[in-house]
Amino acid sequence: DAGNIAIFDSKGMFQNSMSPTIEKLVPSNFRNKNWVGITKRARILFYSPERVVNDDLKNLNYEDLANPKWKGRIVIRQSNNIYNQSLIASLIFNNGKETTNEWAKSIVKNMARDPKGNDRAQILAVAAGEADIAIANTYYYALMLSGNKGLEQQIAANKVLPFFPNQNNRGTHMNISGGGILKYAPNKDSAIKLIEFLLTKEAQQHLVNNTYEYPMIEGVEPHELLKKMGTKFKQDLTTDVASYGQYQSDALEIMLNAKWK
Repeated sequence: DAGNIAIFDSKGMFQNSMSPTIEKLVPSNFRNKNWVGITKRARILFYSPERVVNDDLKNLNYEDLANPKWKGRIVIRQSNNIYNQSLIASLIFNNGKETTNEWAKSIVKNMARDPKGNDRAQILAVAAGEADIAIANTYYYALMLSGNKGLEQQIAANKVLPFFPNQNNRGTHMNISGGGILKYAPNKDSAIKLIEFLLTKEAQQHLVNNTYEYPMIEGVEPHELLKKMGTKFKQDLTTDVASYGQYQSDALEIMLNAKWK
């Protein structure tokens, strides 16, 4: 998660990890001079097609989940979860702290239950009828669909559908898996070559086939399960993922003030 990487970097744990090859391959919002994204994931909505209609989803943004129409219908993880903190940090980056504070209060009012469980637990809750919308990372849904987490989770995943918010403005919230070169690593040149290798088509194909994440570079096909979810969605390429670390403490403060458990 970019939030963890950025915090690690802020403590002076990395050294310059860039090369011309890396800079060419990875968009600037998914890296800084000390670390780089290797693969991508989106944090999106998963909804019940039985209880959420097309009109509900038309032009839907993350911001719109604060609408009272969603009262008692949303499930999401706890406030101490880094994925949530990064999502909230992105909202602070785009909308400001005051607006995001009010949004978080409304989200808590719209929760179907107190936050609990992992991302897959949120999707399971929608499938079971406990909620209408879950917020979760894309690769967890693909993992469930794959059957690798058992038949029960596969059946549940097939009862919900994915939705990519904010398609008419900045795009869907994106995050990364990534890394950098440790400050005292003795073999920097070799470490650079490793990062460059992880950004080759061969390595990227292996990574996306085994993690259900999106490739960082062009020309690599995502896993078939991701293709079924849709790959033509607009990604947020304007929000610098380094901001997830910058605003992480603000994000947690906002959630705790909103009584987000």
